[in-house]
Amino acid sequence: MAEHESGQERTEEPTPKRQEDAKKKGQLARSRELNTMISLLVGAAGLIAFGGTMIGRLSEQMTTYLTMGPAGMDNPEVFTATVGSALGNGIMICVPFFVLLLVSVFVGPLAMGGWAFSTSAMAFKISKLNPLKGVAKMVSAKSLMELIKALGKFLLVGSMATVVIWQTFDQLLLLASKDVETALNHFANIAGLSFLSFCTALILIAAIDVPFQLWEHKRQLKMTKQEIRDESKESEGRPEVKSQIRMLQREMSQRRMMDNVPSANVVITNPSHYAVALKYDEHGPRAPVVVAKGKGDIALRIRTLAAEHDVLTFAAPPLARAIYASTEIDHEIPAQLYLAVAQVLAYVYQLKLPVKRGQAAPKPPTNIAIPDELAVAEDSSEESSGDTP
Repeated sequence: MAEHESGQERTEEPTPKRQEDAKKKGQLARSRELNTMISLLVGAAGLIAFGGTMIGRLSEQMTTYLTMGPAGMDNPEVFTATVGSALGNGIMICVPFFVLLLVSVFVGPLAMGGWAFSTSAMAFKISKLNPLKGVAKMVSAKSLMELIKALGKFLLVGSMATVVIWQTFDQLLLLASKDVETALNHFANIAGLSFLSFCTALILIAAIDVPFQLWEHKRQLKMTKQEIRDESKESEGRPEVKSQIRMLQREMSQRRMMDNVPSANVVITNPSHYAVALKYDEHGPRAPVVVAKGKGDIALRIRTLAAEHDVLTFAAPPLARAIYASTEIDHEIPAQLYLAVAQVLAYVYQLKLPVKRGQAAPKPPTNIAIPDELAVAEDSSEESSGDTP
């Protein structure tokens, strides 16, 4: 089992962040055997597809330029232009085959772990010169796997080469009796089939190496329990920092909430433990909105602000508890409380109307019904402290 420098065993699966960081550093699962197999397969297929045509056109070029007369050989300018033209034409003939090989180089890495470019993988690290780490790598499971692969490739490819040469020996001898163009075309086909045969031997090695490389890469990325905890702290923040952030967020939220109290129509209280500030705008939402609410010290601050800005405070303990428990700030009250709140608002509006001589003052509502599903029981702390209107 792999161990961390601290001595802890790497038993935990790598987190997505660990995998993403490894990818940024260029640490991806790679299989050289898969890359070699794909390149050889594509090269063999290219020789079979383009080999005859390329050799035929190259032979034509050689025939054309090798028949240059003595006059051209004696003139440096003519000789240089002829050689340059021959090289250019030869390269252009081979371009399709080279492009095919270039594309094949990217297929293996994309199939294994995707493409990633990282400058950190190319950076010089003094730790790479540590001889102890070099010795440790020589006796690791990866080194043993590389040795087994090297022996396997030697045996398989050597055996396959022996079989191919044995099967095509007579055809190779017959090439000498054919004309140059036919012999070259036939040789290209034999070379392509030989490459293809060699590649089939590498398929078995790649089929073993790819799962091993994926397993080895995942094993190297495994984490200790302490690394999991450290990463969690780093990504989510330390508990004391998060607590400080939450406290600041609460303070900012309370500050914004308190700024809304002067615009409320009424503050419904418990009367000393709960306070809920309601605002109703005929041209706004269809129902009253809770602009502030709180209990304990916050309720006291709401009541104090309401008194300073002449916002009526109305004591209705069951209604205050029901609104506090059922409605969030900046949300409309539930439909079940429309009637109860309407009674309070009607009383508030009546108080704001000028009183005519001889007219009795409006009486506060006394029978405010709260639906059973929204009723909140009174706390024992409220009973012991006593409520004062």
